[in-house]
Amino acid sequence: MQRIDHMNVKNAETGKESVTPVMFSWGDNSAANSISLVVVAESETGQQCQKEIRNKTGISDFLLLGFSEHPEHQLLLFELFLGMYLVTVLGNLLIILAIGADPHLHTPMYFFLAHLSFIDTCFTCTIVPKVLVNIQTQHRTISYTRCLMQMYFFMALALLNDFLLAVMVYDRYMAICLPLHYTTIMHPQRCLLLVAVSWLCSYLLAFSLTFLIAQLSFCASHSIPCFFCDLLPILKFACSDTNVFHVMMFMKATLLGVIPLTCVLVSYAHIMHTILRIPSADGKHKIFSTCGSHLTVVTLFYGTIFLVYFQSSSSYSASVVYTMVTPMLNPFVYSLRNRDMKWALQKLLGLGKCCTQ
Repeated sequence: MQRIDHMNVKNAETGKESVTPVMFSWGDNSAANSISLVVVAESETGQQCQKEIRNKTGISDFLLLGFSEHPEHQLLLFELFLGMYLVTVLGNLLIILAIGADPHLHTPMYFFLAHLSFIDTCFTCTIVPKVLVNIQTQHRTISYTRCLMQMYFFMALALLNDFLLAVMVYDRYMAICLPLHYTTIMHPQRCLLLVAVSWLCSYLLAFSLTFLIAQLSFCASHSIPCFFCDLLPILKFACSDTNVFHVMMFMKATLLGVIPLTCVLVSYAHIMHTILRIPSADGKHKIFSTCGSHLTVVTLFYGTIFLVYFQSSSSYSASVVYTMVTPMLNPFVYSLRNRDMKWALQKLLGLGKCCTQ
């Protein structure tokens, strides 16, 4: 004898119970076994779906591949990057101390230069120590939270560097093209305001981009083909819709990159026009020596940015130049091409008397 019974089966995907008719005989146990198999299969499917959802909504860490393709060069890379890191920190700290110790350098130009050296030091400390630890320990993972923090400070300091270079060229424009109004316009309160606005804008904009990144879900491979957490490589692993983020990033990049660069180019165009009108060769040489250091730093900064972010394929060498070489070269550029800076460094190191004898 057969009868039709009903069984409540909970759907693992919808969470609702459905009534399923089941036909079996009184003496047949195979039907009951098949029903139990169906219930177990649906339960396993539900657990798998929940696991996939957890993988899409949260991750624990990223893997920084970096220079893992060349294991035989790890020791050489560690020594090279450690040397560059120490030279960068020491050189920029000497610039800051020399400017602070010499009253003759308490001018707007050197005030901005001290801030630029401080930013370069922080910029290097954001990336290089983690790179050195990864090379030394061969443990290349970085937690999701630390990756976001590194990306936040990296973007904030890069934007601050961009703003400060524009402020410095504005200072040179006022000093060369409008010398009679320079002291009244570039007074200490104005300089502090320009620096404070640059800090505020860069950190707020970096926070907004990092906040948008934190809202994304990642479901692909977490292996970043770089030696630090950069914005574009991380976006490739997002499985959620990033169209809105790309639009906002493009708008902010246009405002934050094109506008400061345009200000730099326009200011230098006016400076060059003013220099060509000076009849004295000594006057031209003095102005060129004043602007040459800043122009070299601007060229290094924007040149490496274009190499890293506007080429078709990623390049480790361009990233290394952008994150390590440029901050290391800035102190040498300013100290070797600036007579006042060289004299201040000599006095700081106790070499002033030896040089005058």
